[in-house]
Amino acid sequence: MEDKILFEIKESHLDTGLRGFPVGTCGTSKVDPTKGLSYRGYFIKELARKRPIEVIYLLLNGELPDEEQFKQFHEELLTHYVDDPGLVKHLDSLPKNSHPMNWFISALNYYGMIHNTKDWRKDALKVIINIPTLVARIYQVYYGWERINPKPELGYMENFVHMISPPNKNPKLIDLMNVFDILHYDHGGGNLSTFVGKAVSSGHADMFESLIGAMCGLAGPLHGKANQECFRFIQECYDAIGTPDDEQVIIDYLEKLLASGKVIFGFGHAVLRVEDTRATILYELGKEISATDPYFNLALKIRTAGTKLLSQKEKISNPYPNVDAVTGTLLNAMGLTDSNFYTVLFGMSRCIGIACQIYHDRVTARNGKGNPIVRPKYIYTGPVR
Repeated sequence: MEDKILFEIKESHLDTGLRGFPVGTCGTSKVDPTKGLSYRGYFIKELARKRPIEVIYLLLNGELPDEEQFKQFHEELLTHYVDDPGLVKHLDSLPKNSHPMNWFISALNYYGMIHNTKDWRKDALKVIINIPTLVARIYQVYYGWERINPKPELGYMENFVHMISPPNKNPKLIDLMNVFDILHYDHGGGNLSTFVGKAVSSGHADMFESLIGAMCGLAGPLHGKANQECFRFIQECYDAIGTPDDEQVIIDYLEKLLASGKVIFGFGHAVLRVEDTRATILYELGKEISATDPYFNLALKIRTAGTKLLSQKEKISNPYPNVDAVTGTLLNAMGLTDSNFYTVLFGMSRCIGIACQIYHDRVTARNGKGNPIVRPKYIYTGPVR
């Protein structure tokens, strides 16, 4: 195969977050600037309404399963299912005033210490089948909800929704979580959490240690916490203007925010130059399951008004909504009202895609040799003595 020059590195490219630099390959997912996200060649809109385990099978094995393959894979996953009572004891010891992402990272650390096998595939399967229960247990302990026991035979997200009982839980929560989970599994290899997880695993840290690193990357407000920041933005907009029928009222309000140095949360993307297809899917789902919710309706109006306003700004390359623009309003409408937990739900899903990528990096890459340890070069800029 011809060794092509993919990128010319200039001094001006240094200290820019590696943005746009090709540093590796990813076989599970792709983010196309104009076509959006795809998994294994299937655009996300083709997969969003499938069963989560079907899509996980696709990420791990390369093809969608037939019914027999689905059944066998589900049965294999269930052999790795462990509802560890020690996890609840561990969670009971954690400080209640810390962010739920700290709990999630701590729970992954506990689970990895007890249950890792040092076998990349087995540990990927352990992550896949156990992480919804792990997150449900965090919910139960963190909020003092009833500690409902799992029923994994119900189904993947069905078991998760069964285990959590927020006040005013909407029966459509299962519809949202099935789609939400699938949309957030994977997003190429270069987003911060995935890149960090892959980099940590390159030093042969185990699957759980690698995912802990990934989730520490996800925990920041510029990455995973963006979803909760976007919902808080919608709440602030609603408190200021409600849901006006006159679009100009929204545009004027957003213009004032920009003029005061603030940002319009939920718009723009590092790669995309169109509306995030994941957002498009969630807007349509929202019309089905939460059409009367005031926050969702305002998000719908900002979807149009914000795009019109930002399209007029010369320096903005992508004036369209991303997935975070709407996720919080839907989670809130379904009964999950604490936005501090939205990043944990994102992490619950993203750990699936990262685990699949780590498995391929360690086991199948370079004809089975695995990818080498990550070791980029940094240019010294300190004094010369």
